[in-house]
Amino acid sequence: MIRLLLVLLFPFCLLAQNGLDEVPNLFKDKQFVLAEQLVKEYLVTSPKNIQAIEYLGDAYGYQKQWDKAILHYKTLVDSLPNNANYHYKYGGALGMKALSISKIKALSLIGDIKESFLKAASLDPEHIQVRWALVELYMQLPGIIGGSKSKSLMFANQLEALSLVDGYLAKGYIYEYDDAPKEAELYYKKAINIGNDLSCYSKLTAFYEKQNEPTKAIRNIEEAQARHKNKRNALHYQIGKVAAEYNLQLDKGEQCLKNYIENYTPADGVPKAWAYYRLSQIYTHNKNKRMALTYIDLALQEIPRKKPFELQKEKILSLN
Repeated sequence: MIRLLLVLLFPFCLLAQNGLDEVPNLFKDKQFVLAEQLVKEYLVTSPKNIQAIEYLGDAYGYQKQWDKAILHYKTLVDSLPNNANYHYKYGGALGMKALSISKIKALSLIGDIKESFLKAASLDPEHIQVRWALVELYMQLPGIIGGSKSKSLMFANQLEALSLVDGYLAKGYIYEYDDAPKEAELYYKKAINIGNDLSCYSKLTAFYEKQNEPTKAIRNIEEAQARHKNKRNALHYQIGKVAAEYNLQLDKGEQCLKNYIENYTPADGVPKAWAYYRLSQIYTHNKNKRMALTYIDLALQEIPRKKPFELQKEKILSLN
């Protein structure tokens, strides 16, 4: 807290001493407004500093101020037209703006988004993020305005050549989006076998949930627990969540959520309030009104006025 106050009170001093070195740490700490302020001060004396312009675009992007982010990324693209990452960031900001406006207005941005991503891909044959963006773009666009499963698969193949895990995950995404669940499951499993990474397990778990296959989802999470013992507690929450949402294996879900709460650390990611909420769902399924109220009240104590929590409490109070 003292350090943050010093930064707020003496931004000029901080910049004089460290230049832009502090900005990545501020991003990491989600101090996006402060990062914006510091970079703006820096740009007063160094208005053409490329790193500062990029950081300011990033700060606006983190705050979902897409027009301002687009403006600064466009400056970078114009200044260094052969930098793949600047084209990627410019296209990404345009894409996020397109998602935030009406579909009719978004149509006018599609050409520039596609052009920026394709330019980035051509400039850097090993740029993984832009190929992911192209996989998603070509799958999500309707065919009438350039959507194409074959082009999406082409970029997935390029990803596969760079990283087997990314390639398999991309193909899983394509087939899932194309409503081909057997093929999607196959590629998500291939990604797990190659990468053995929690993110791969998460993709497959989410896929099973979307397919309304909670038993498979729980089994997949338990496999992840067995392979990633250092993440066991975070995965306890995931099992409890699936059990609560699908009214399935409630005893196992209850025990997992209690273990999660008992062993909770901020590194686990999901606040304890959500574990209390899931427990209240389980007790609601079991018609245990007293325990359901106990845990939903604990959730509301931690995060007051949270809409899902309030709705859950209304549901509990309506029980006979």
